Amino acid sequence: MLAIFLTSFFITNPAIAQVKNIVLVHGAWGDVSGWEGVYKILNAKGYHVDVVSNSDLSLADDVASVKAVLARQKGPVILVGHSYGGAVITEAGDTSSVAALVYVSAFAPDAGESLLSLQKAGPPNPESGIMPPVRGLLWYDMAKYYKDFCPDLSPAQADFMAHSQTPLGIAAAVTPISVPAWKTRPSWFIVSTEDRMIPPDAERFMAKRAGSKVTEIKASHVAFISHPKEVAAVIEAAANGVAK
Repeated sequence: MLAIFLTSFFITNPAIAQVKNIVLVHGAWGDVSGWEGVYKILNAKGYHVDVVSNSDLSLADDVASVKAVLARQKGPVILVGHSYGGAVITEAGDTSSVAALVYVSAFAPDAGESLLSLQKAGPPNPESGIMPPVRGLLWYDMAKYYKDFCPDLSPAQADFMAHSQTPLGIAAAVTPISVPAWKTRPSWFIVSTEDRMIPPDAERFMAKRAGSKVTEIKASHVAFISHPKEVAAVIEAAANGVAK
């Protein structure tokens, strides 16, 4: 199926020499600012980079936000998602302009799976900082944010992120994927070996299931912030790999 997609994609887009459009999607308990380092690196190399300001309130709304940004692109796109953003690009990536997916310390659910079902598939984390829902929103415990989310950043940066976190809507956590884009698109996957939010072995499992090209980085959940050069390099490798 993947081979058929790639063949038809390039037959209908014969002038493609290289993918130059990158769309970045943030996850829960973060925001667009985390992508600044990666954005600057790719932008300086001549890529057209857009960052989606998704609400994290519901999967449907966030997929709509991504598709709205995809519609603004001219030519094929590399679609990149971090954490919950991986679920978003899995659903939104079934769009004709999307040439490849890049998962960064992310979820890559299969059809019928949601963030909640994936979480329940593994042993419960007694140290999790996910707070009980308040008005349909899930916040992360600020006292645990630095240790769990971003221990390879400075305490000051972690403090700012904890106090500016975008909460996750329950609707985003429980809505299952319908058509996983990784079944018809090539994908690249960054596994953060020190991740305390998504177990590294879970990331490896999802990457293997998707047939992704895997890069492991010794980093926390926010590898895209603490190691922007390495993450940008994987995104560029996806752009070059699809072009070839």
